[in-house]
Amino acid sequence: MIKSLTPLISAMCLMAGIACSATLDEVKARGVLTCGVSIGLTGFAVPDADGVYQGFDAAICKAVAAAVLGDGAKVRYVPTTMTDAFAALTSGRVDLLARNVSWTFLHDADLSLDFVAVSYYDGQGFMVKKDLGVSSARELDGARICLQTGTSTEANLTDYFKANSIKYSPVLVAEEAEAQSQFLGGTCDAMTTDVSVLAALRATFLRPDDYVILPEIISKEPLGPVVRHGDNAWGDIVRWTYFALLAAEEKGITQDNIDEVAMATKDPEVRRMLGLQGDMGLMLGLDPDWAKRAIAASGNYAEIFESNIGITTPVKLARGLNALWTQGGLQYAPPFR
Repeated sequence: MIKSLTPLISAMCLMAGIACSATLDEVKARGVLTCGVSIGLTGFAVPDADGVYQGFDAAICKAVAAAVLGDGAKVRYVPTTMTDAFAALTSGRVDLLARNVSWTFLHDADLSLDFVAVSYYDGQGFMVKKDLGVSSARELDGARICLQTGTSTEANLTDYFKANSIKYSPVLVAEEAEAQSQFLGGTCDAMTTDVSVLAALRATFLRPDDYVILPEIISKEPLGPVVRHGDNAWGDIVRWTYFALLAAEEKGITQDNIDEVAMATKDPEVRRMLGLQGDMGLMLGLDPDWAKRAIAASGNYAEIFESNIGITTPVKLARGLNALWTQGGLQYAPPFR
């Protein structure tokens, strides 16, 4: 129903000069946000001992739920694979995908989806056992490599080895869980997929220090929240909720000090973002405190990154390209004005 009515409702709202969203209305009526996440990816989206999802992707879902519903706990997480994520979104089974798939031309234009932001700049890499004795992907000539079939990973691998005039033996599997099993079992010498996935999988190994992620990155994989095409107002809500997390990091606003900042700040941009002046919330169809709640749900972008997948966690990912633009990275929030 959402899919069929969304374009009509959006057009009517545009003519009336107001912001409204079929998806927002459905989420509010349901009282819970349905969020598509990867299946059991450590550091990104996994249920804890109490069954509550935690991780980088889960935190993005919580921020949107807090902004829209007033409570970051009002999320139903829907585990999806790379093959069924798009269908889950277009059918209305989920309201957004947190960070499951790469922003590419075909994913954007051909599938009629909207990638609203890049929450994680990633790339395809390789993981090997340390005792294999290689330090570069260029040393994998003749290696057996596990990878998921039917994805861009396969095409990227073919292009990379052809460009470097080296050969490999593909070990094709249907799902990444099978690739992991084959890799650990010794069926293949290396495993290839997005580096974030490799790092998350390595964190679950019995002896993670026995495995090395090689330095080569052979593709661009921009990952981030995805919504259905046609509901621009919903896309704006998800987009600016994410940007609020980035802006909070840049402005030094944290989960702990946000109330103090709200009471004392004289920064006009912060005041607009936190609903202390202006009507930004109204423009999104939300109340004035939407961004404040989003930040308070799990913290700013840095807090979310470092507590779930950062260097001090088992996943051990450096900020790299995901540092703020002021720190040499690519993460950049447009101004709240």
